[in-house]
Amino acid sequence: MKIVEPKNFLIDMDGVLIRGQYLIPGADQFIETLKSRGTQFLVLTNNSMYTPGDLAHRLQIIGLPIAADCIFTSAMATARFLQSQHPNGKAFVIGESGLTEAIHNAGYVITDVNPDYVVLGETFAYNLDYITRAIRLVAAGAHFIATNPDPTGPTESGIVPACGAMAALIEKACGRSPFFVGKPNPFMMRAALNYLGVHSEHTVMIGDRMDTDIVAGIESGMETILVLSGVTAREQISHYPFQPHHVLASVAQIEF
Repeated sequence: MKIVEPKNFLIDMDGVLIRGQYLIPGADQFIETLKSRGTQFLVLTNNSMYTPGDLAHRLQIIGLPIAADCIFTSAMATARFLQSQHPNGKAFVIGESGLTEAIHNAGYVITDVNPDYVVLGETFAYNLDYITRAIRLVAAGAHFIATNPDPTGPTESGIVPACGAMAALIEKACGRSPFFVGKPNPFMMRAALNYLGVHSEHTVMIGDRMDTDIVAGIESGMETILVLSGVTAREQISHYPFQPHHVLASVAQIEF
């Protein structure tokens, strides 16, 4: 596929640039081409565990020199959402440093005493005591926010449970549905576009998931590219009522 007009890019990370701890072939050349052409791009991820600095370091180790300010996470979008809804509030947070740091930076206090929000993100190990506390706080009236709806995430050894699966457990227990901030919520896409300072009309969304990346790009008015280097197989595409603008094996097939 050849990109004719100058475009900006929002690029999903897992399944597009990397798979677990491994670089997807051709991803390094694609990023180098964007940088050499002065193309504006943002690596977009629903994974809320890591800070942009952590992710930049992780990518650099496997051969992708991407700066921290070129990475936008669902944790960052969640923090912006909280600040826009209820400035300088309180939240009980289940997640790693990527989420807690973003929420602190938004002016929030993290506490389990009368929080305005319960915020659920990705974590290395879900603690049953924390989950129980979250259920009780939501049942008592705290608003329920989750960073992303992904039920599973890809690793080099196979899929693992993700935020959406744990959110379903909490919802089932307390009867309160979460508000998911990450993809496919247009809020995250608009937050990313604003962060990059570009317009959707001139931006391409590249992702490996139909139900998050592609639908989010379409709903936000962007051109979309589905790559088959992640979780979606070609035969699954026709199952959806919306379709990507382009389908490629990987980002290695994108030419300028």
